[in-house]
Amino acid sequence: MATPERQLAMVMDLNKCIGCQTCTIACKRLWTRDEGMEYMWWNSVNTQPGRGTPRDWEQMGGGFKDGNAQPGKLPTKADFGDAWEFNHDEVFYGGKGQKTHLQIKGKQPDWGPNWDEDQGGGEYPNSYYFYLPRICNHCTHAACLEACPRKAIEKREEDGIVVINEDRCRGYRFCMEACPYKKIYFNHQEKVSQKCIFCFPRIEQGVANACARQCPGRVRFVGYRDDENAPIYKLVDKWKVAIPLHPEYGTDPNVFYVPPIAPPRFDENGEIDESNPRIPTEYLEFLFGPKVHDSLEILKAEMAKAREGEKSELMDLLIAYKWKEMFGGFDRDPATIEWTKA
Repeated sequence: MATPERQLAMVMDLNKCIGCQTCTIACKRLWTRDEGMEYMWWNSVNTQPGRGTPRDWEQMGGGFKDGNAQPGKLPTKADFGDAWEFNHDEVFYGGKGQKTHLQIKGKQPDWGPNWDEDQGGGEYPNSYYFYLPRICNHCTHAACLEACPRKAIEKREEDGIVVINEDRCRGYRFCMEACPYKKIYFNHQEKVSQKCIFCFPRIEQGVANACARQCPGRVRFVGYRDDENAPIYKLVDKWKVAIPLHPEYGTDPNVFYVPPIAPPRFDENGEIDESNPRIPTEYLEFLFGPKVHDSLEILKAEMAKAREGEKSELMDLLIAYKWKEMFGGFDRDPATIEWTKA
Protein backbone atom coordinates (compact mmCIF):
# COMPACT_ATOMS: atom_id res chain seq x y z
CA MET A 1 0.00 0.00 0.00
CA ALA A 2 1.44 3.36 -1.05
CA THR A 3 1.99 5.95 1.65
CA PRO A 4 -0.10 9.08 1.00
CA GLU A 5 1.63 12.42 0.58
CA ARG A 6 -0.31 13.85 3.53
CA GLN A 7 -2.86 12.51 5.98
CA LEU A 8 -6.07 14.22 7.00
CA ALA A 9 -7.29 13.54 10.51
CA MET A 10 -9.99 14.47 12.98
CA VAL A 11 -9.95 15.02 16.74
CA MET A 12 -13.14 14.80 18.79
CA ASP A 13 -13.26 16.28 22.29
CA LEU A 14 -15.51 13.97 24.32
CA ASN A 15 -15.75 16.53 27.12
CA LYS A 16 -17.88 18.73 24.88
CA CYS A 17 -20.13 16.24 23.06
CA ILE A 18 -23.75 16.60 24.22
CA GLY A 19 -25.16 13.76 22.11
CA CYS A 20 -27.45 16.04 20.09
CA GLN A 21 -26.90 14.04 16.87
CA THR A 22 -26.57 17.20 14.74
CA CYS A 23 -23.44 15.68 13.18
CA THR A 24 -25.34 12.48 12.45
CA ILE A 25 -28.19 14.27 10.70
CA ALA A 26 -25.80 16.54 8.77
CA CYS A 27 -24.09 13.45 7.36
CA LYS A 28 -27.34 11.58 6.79
CA ARG A 29 -28.97 14.38 4.82
CA LEU A 30 -25.87 14.97 2.72
CA TRP A 31 -24.66 11.47 1.86
CA THR A 32 -27.10 8.64 2.60
CA ARG A 33 -30.43 9.56 1.04
CA ASP A 34 -30.49 7.09 -1.86
CA GLU A 35 -32.20 3.72 -2.12
CA GLY A 36 -30.65 1.01 -0.01
CA MET A 37 -29.05 3.52 2.38
CA GLU A 38 -32.00 3.91 4.75
CA TYR A 39 -30.32 2.08 7.61
CA MET A 40 -26.90 3.68 7.12
CA TRP A 41 -25.46 6.10 9.65
CA TRP A 42 -21.95 6.86 8.44
CA ASN A 43 -21.67 9.13 11.45
CA SER A 44 -23.06 7.76 14.70
CA VAL A 45 -23.06 8.99 18.29
CA ASN A 46 -23.44 6.25 20.87
CA THR A 47 -23.80 6.32 24.63
CA GLN A 48 -20.92 4.76 26.54
CA PRO A 49 -20.83 2.30 28.10
CA GLY A 50 -23.19 0.70 25.62
CA ARG A 51 -23.41 -1.95 22.94
CA GLY A 52 -22.98 0.59 20.13
CA THR A 53 -23.74 0.17 16.45
CA PRO A 54 -23.56 -2.38 14.99
CA ARG A 55 -24.66 -4.13 18.17
CA ASP A 56 -21.62 -5.43 20.12
CA TRP A 57 -19.21 -4.31 17.39
CA GLU A 58 -16.27 -4.49 19.76
CA GLN A 59 -16.71 -8.27 19.87
CA MET A 60 -16.81 -8.79 16.10
CA GLY A 61 -13.06 -9.00 15.45
CA GLY A 62 -11.05 -7.81 12.48
CA GLY A 63 -8.00 -5.59 12.28
CA PHE A 64 -4.47 -6.77 12.98
CA LYS A 65 -2.51 -8.26 15.85
CA ASP A 66 1.28 -8.18 15.67
CA GLY A 67 0.86 -7.29 12.00
CA ASN A 68 -1.27 -10.34 11.23
CA ALA A 69 -4.85 -10.02 9.98
CA GLN A 70 -7.47 -11.21 12.44
CA PRO A 71 -10.71 -12.97 11.52
CA GLY A 72 -13.82 -10.88 11.82
CA LYS A 73 -17.58 -11.32 11.86
CA LEU A 74 -19.84 -9.92 9.14
CA PRO A 75 -22.39 -7.59 10.76
CA THR A 76 -25.96 -7.89 9.51
CA LYS A 77 -28.57 -5.21 8.88
CA ALA A 78 -30.23 -6.33 12.11
CA ASP A 79 -26.96 -5.72 13.99
CA PHE A 80 -26.89 -2.15 12.69
CA GLY A 81 -30.59 -1.69 13.34
CA ASP A 82 -32.58 -1.92 10.15
CA ALA A 83 -34.61 1.16 9.24
CA TRP A 84 -38.29 1.08 10.15
CA GLU A 85 -41.27 3.06 8.88
CA PHE A 86 -43.75 5.23 10.74
CA ASN A 87 -47.33 6.10 9.79
CA HIS A 88 -46.41 9.66 8.83
CA ASP A 89 -48.93 9.88 5.99
CA GLU A 90 -51.81 8.78 8.20
CA VAL A 91 -50.99 11.24 10.98
CA PHE A 92 -49.93 14.29 8.99
CA TYR A 93 -51.80 13.99 5.69
CA GLY A 94 -54.67 11.57 6.27
CA GLY A 95 -56.90 13.81 8.31
CA LYS A 96 -56.55 11.62 11.39
CA GLY A 97 -54.18 13.77 13.40
CA GLN A 98 -56.64 14.05 16.30
CA LYS A 99 -57.46 10.34 16.37
CA THR A 100 -54.15 8.55 15.94
CA HIS A 101 -50.48 8.94 16.86
CA LEU A 102 -47.10 8.20 15.35
CA GLN A 103 -46.31 4.51 15.54
CA ILE A 104 -44.14 1.99 13.78
CA LYS A 105 -45.65 0.22 10.80
CA GLY A 106 -45.19 -3.52 10.48
CA LYS A 107 -42.81 -5.63 12.55
CA GLN A 108 -41.57 -4.00 15.72
CA PRO A 109 -37.76 -3.60 15.73
CA ASP A 110 -35.65 -5.21 18.45
CA TRP A 111 -32.54 -3.06 17.99
CA GLY A 112 -31.53 0.34 16.68
CA PRO A 113 -28.33 2.38 16.49
CA ASN A 114 -29.24 4.38 19.63
CA TRP A 115 -31.16 1.67 21.45
CA ASP A 116 -29.23 2.19 24.70
CA GLU A 117 -29.05 5.99 24.51
CA ASP A 118 -28.42 7.71 27.87
CA GLN A 119 -28.51 4.43 29.83
CA GLY A 120 -24.86 4.43 30.84
CA GLY A 121 -23.32 2.37 33.61
CA GLY A 122 -22.63 2.28 37.33
CA GLU A 123 -25.10 2.60 40.17
CA TYR A 124 -26.62 5.61 41.90
CA PRO A 125 -25.14 7.91 43.09
CA ASN A 126 -22.14 7.04 40.93
CA SER A 127 -23.88 6.28 37.65
CA TYR A 128 -22.27 7.77 34.56
CA TYR A 129 -22.29 7.93 30.77
CA PHE A 130 -20.70 9.90 27.97
CA TYR A 131 -21.16 10.18 24.24
CA LEU A 132 -18.84 8.66 21.64
CA PRO A 133 -19.15 9.97 18.05
CA ARG A 134 -17.74 7.62 15.42
CA ILE A 135 -16.97 7.78 11.71
CA CYS A 136 -14.67 5.74 9.47
CA ASN A 137 -11.16 6.19 10.88
CA HIS A 138 -9.46 6.44 7.46
CA CYS A 139 -6.75 4.24 8.90
CA THR A 140 -3.10 4.37 7.89
CA HIS A 141 -3.05 0.55 7.87
CA ALA A 142 -6.60 0.04 6.61
CA ALA A 143 -7.79 -3.53 7.13
CA CYS A 144 -10.68 -3.02 4.69
CA LEU A 145 -8.26 -2.07 1.91
CA GLU A 146 -6.08 -5.11 2.43
CA ALA A 147 -9.08 -7.46 2.59
CA CYS A 148 -10.66 -6.42 -0.72
CA PRO A 149 -9.74 -8.88 -3.52
CA ARG A 150 -11.11 -6.46 -6.13
CA LYS A 151 -8.82 -3.58 -5.12
CA ALA A 152 -11.99 -1.52 -4.87
CA ILE A 153 -10.82 0.30 -1.75
CA GLU A 154 -8.24 3.01 -2.20
CA LYS A 155 -6.34 5.41 0.04
CA ARG A 156 -6.11 8.75 -1.71
CA GLU A 157 -2.52 9.87 -2.26
CA GLU A 158 -3.20 13.56 -1.71
CA ASP A 159 -4.93 13.33 1.69
CA GLY A 160 -5.06 9.71 2.92
CA ILE A 161 -8.86 9.52 2.78
CA VAL A 162 -10.01 5.91 2.33
CA VAL A 163 -12.69 5.54 -0.35
CA ILE A 164 -14.57 2.70 -2.04
CA ASN A 165 -14.62 2.56 -5.84
CA GLU A 166 -18.19 1.34 -6.34
CA ASP A 167 -17.51 0.54 -10.00
CA ARG A 168 -15.02 -2.11 -8.90
CA CYS A 169 -16.92 -3.36 -5.83
CA ARG A 170 -18.76 -6.67 -6.27
CA GLY A 171 -20.28 -6.83 -2.81
CA TYR A 172 -18.10 -9.60 -1.37
CA ARG A 173 -18.09 -7.75 1.99
CA PHE A 174 -14.68 -8.97 3.09
CA CYS A 175 -14.08 -5.30 3.94
CA MET A 176 -16.90 -5.40 6.49
CA GLU A 177 -15.45 -8.48 8.13
CA ALA A 178 -11.94 -7.02 8.21
CA CYS A 179 -12.81 -3.57 9.61
CA PRO A 180 -12.52 -3.88 13.41
CA TYR A 181 -14.58 -0.70 13.90
CA LYS A 182 -17.45 -2.02 11.70
CA LYS A 183 -18.04 1.33 10.00
CA ILE A 184 -18.64 -0.08 6.52
CA TYR A 185 -22.21 -0.67 5.34
CA PHE A 186 -23.62 -2.81 2.53
CA ASN A 187 -26.19 -1.37 0.15
CA HIS A 188 -28.51 -4.30 -0.40
CA GLN A 189 -30.15 -2.56 -3.37
CA GLU A 190 -26.99 -1.54 -5.21
CA LYS A 191 -24.98 -4.60 -4.01
CA VAL A 192 -21.96 -2.49 -3.06
CA SER A 193 -20.23 -1.50 0.16
CA GLN A 194 -20.43 2.15 1.23
CA LYS A 195 -19.00 4.26 4.06
CA CYS A 196 -17.89 7.69 5.26
CA ILE A 197 -15.84 9.52 2.62
CA PHE A 198 -14.57 12.24 4.99
CA CYS A 199 -16.59 14.68 2.87
CA PHE A 200 -13.81 14.77 0.30
CA PRO A 201 -15.84 16.85 -2.23
CA ARG A 202 -16.07 19.54 0.46
CA ILE A 203 -12.40 19.12 1.42
CA GLU A 204 -11.39 19.66 -2.21
CA GLN A 205 -13.24 22.99 -2.11
CA GLY A 206 -11.58 24.08 1.13
CA VAL A 207 -14.61 23.31 3.31
CA ALA A 208 -14.46 21.17 6.46
CA ASN A 209 -16.58 18.05 6.92
CA ALA A 210 -20.33 18.55 7.37
CA CYS A 211 -20.27 16.78 10.73
CA ALA A 212 -17.56 19.14 11.99
CA ARG A 213 -19.05 22.39 10.72
CA GLN A 214 -22.55 21.61 11.97
CA CYS A 215 -21.45 20.59 15.49
CA PRO A 216 -22.90 23.12 17.99
CA GLY A 217 -20.53 21.97 20.74
CA ARG A 218 -17.29 22.67 18.83
CA VAL A 219 -16.30 19.05 19.38
CA ARG A 220 -14.47 18.29 16.11
CA PHE A 221 -11.10 19.49 14.87
CA VAL A 222 -10.03 18.79 11.27
CA GLY A 223 -6.68 19.09 9.55
CA TYR A 224 -3.51 17.48 8.28
CA ARG A 225 -1.36 15.48 10.68
CA ASP A 226 1.83 17.28 9.61
CA ASP A 227 0.54 20.86 9.91
CA GLU A 228 2.38 22.02 13.02
CA ASN A 229 0.39 25.25 13.18
CA ALA A 230 -3.00 23.54 13.23
CA PRO A 231 -4.89 22.05 16.20
CA ILE A 232 -4.62 18.42 15.01
CA TYR A 233 -0.83 18.34 15.31
CA LYS A 234 -0.88 20.17 18.62
CA LEU A 235 -3.52 17.92 20.22
CA VAL A 236 -2.14 14.61 18.90
CA ASP A 237 1.62 15.08 18.68
CA LYS A 238 2.56 18.09 20.81
CA TRP A 239 0.27 17.81 23.83
CA LYS A 240 -0.54 14.11 23.29
CA VAL A 241 -4.02 14.41 24.75
CA ALA A 242 -5.87 13.13 21.66
CA ILE A 243 -5.58 9.37 21.32
CA PRO A 244 -7.12 6.72 19.03
CA LEU A 245 -10.02 4.42 19.84
CA HIS A 246 -8.93 0.80 20.37
CA PRO A 247 -5.33 1.22 19.21
CA GLU A 248 -4.83 -2.51 19.80
CA TYR A 249 -6.73 -3.18 16.57
CA GLY A 250 -3.51 -2.33 14.75
CA THR A 251 -4.91 -0.15 11.96
CA ASP A 252 -3.37 3.19 13.02
CA PRO A 253 -6.64 5.16 12.88
CA ASN A 254 -6.63 8.84 11.98
CA VAL A 255 -9.59 9.81 14.15
CA PHE A 256 -8.50 10.72 17.68
CA TYR A 257 -10.33 11.47 20.92
CA VAL A 258 -9.75 13.70 23.89
CA PRO A 259 -10.98 11.36 26.67
CA PRO A 260 -13.77 12.46 29.01
CA ILE A 261 -13.06 13.76 32.51
CA ALA A 262 -15.84 12.86 34.92
CA PRO A 263 -16.70 14.28 38.33
CA PRO A 264 -15.40 12.34 41.35
CA ARG A 265 -17.31 9.51 42.97
CA PHE A 266 -19.18 9.59 46.26
CA ASP A 267 -17.86 7.22 48.91
CA GLU A 268 -20.01 4.98 51.13
CA ASN A 269 -20.60 7.91 53.49
CA GLY A 270 -21.86 10.18 50.74
CA GLU A 271 -18.69 12.26 50.78
CA ILE A 272 -16.90 13.30 47.60
CA ASP A 273 -13.84 11.13 46.92
CA GLU A 274 -11.56 13.31 44.78
CA SER A 275 -9.16 10.41 44.16
CA ASN A 276 -11.79 8.17 42.57
CA PRO A 277 -13.22 9.24 39.17
CA ARG A 278 -16.86 8.54 38.30
CA ILE A 279 -15.94 6.93 34.97
CA PRO A 280 -13.75 3.92 35.84
CA THR A 281 -10.25 4.45 34.48
CA GLU A 282 -10.19 0.76 33.58
CA TYR A 283 -13.07 1.34 31.18
CA LEU A 284 -11.34 4.29 29.53
CA GLU A 285 -8.20 2.15 29.16
CA PHE A 286 -10.32 -0.53 27.49
CA LEU A 287 -11.47 2.05 24.95
CA PHE A 288 -8.30 4.08 24.39
CA GLY A 289 -5.41 1.96 25.62
CA PRO A 290 -2.82 2.71 28.31
CA LYS A 291 -1.98 6.16 26.92
CA VAL A 292 -5.29 7.40 28.32
CA HIS A 293 -3.66 7.76 31.76
CA ASP A 294 -1.09 10.28 30.50
CA SER A 295 -3.76 12.09 28.49
CA LEU A 296 -5.99 12.55 31.54
CA GLU A 297 -3.10 13.72 33.72
CA ILE A 298 -2.07 16.35 31.15
CA LEU A 299 -5.67 17.55 30.82
CA LYS A 300 -6.11 17.85 34.58
CA ALA A 301 -2.81 19.65 35.03
CA GLU A 302 -3.62 22.22 32.33
CA MET A 303 -7.12 22.71 33.73
CA ALA A 304 -5.59 23.43 37.14
CA LYS A 305 -3.26 26.02 35.56
CA ALA A 306 -6.15 27.75 33.88
CA ARG A 307 -8.12 27.85 37.14
CA GLU A 308 -5.19 29.60 38.77
CA GLY A 309 -5.25 32.24 36.06
CA GLU A 310 -2.18 30.98 34.21
CA LYS A 311 -1.97 30.79 30.43
CA SER A 312 -2.65 27.36 28.91
CA GLU A 313 -2.28 26.81 25.17
CA LEU A 314 -4.03 23.47 25.50
CA MET A 315 -7.10 24.88 27.21
CA ASP A 316 -7.31 27.67 24.63
CA LEU A 317 -7.17 25.07 21.87
CA LEU A 318 -9.91 22.94 23.37
CA ILE A 319 -12.18 25.86 24.22
CA ALA A 320 -11.92 26.88 20.54
CA TYR A 321 -12.67 30.58 20.95
CA LYS A 322 -12.43 31.08 17.19
CA TRP A 323 -14.60 28.44 15.57
CA LYS A 324 -13.02 28.32 12.11
CA GLU A 325 -9.54 27.84 13.55
CA MET A 326 -10.64 24.30 14.42
CA PHE A 327 -10.59 23.31 10.76
CA GLY A 328 -6.93 23.56 9.80
CA GLY A 329 -7.51 25.87 6.84
CA PHE A 330 -10.73 24.21 5.65
CA ASP A 331 -12.73 27.26 6.61
CA ARG A 332 -14.24 28.40 3.33
CA ASP A 333 -17.92 29.35 3.49
CA PRO A 334 -19.96 26.68 1.61
CA ALA A 335 -22.40 29.40 0.51
CA THR A 336 -19.67 30.90 -1.71
CA ILE A 337 -19.20 27.68 -3.69
CA GLU A 338 -21.15 26.65 -6.77
CA TRP A 339 -21.73 22.96 -6.05
CA THR A 340 -22.54 20.59 -8.91
CA LYS A 341 -24.07 17.12 -8.64
CA ALA A 342 -21.88 14.42 -10.18
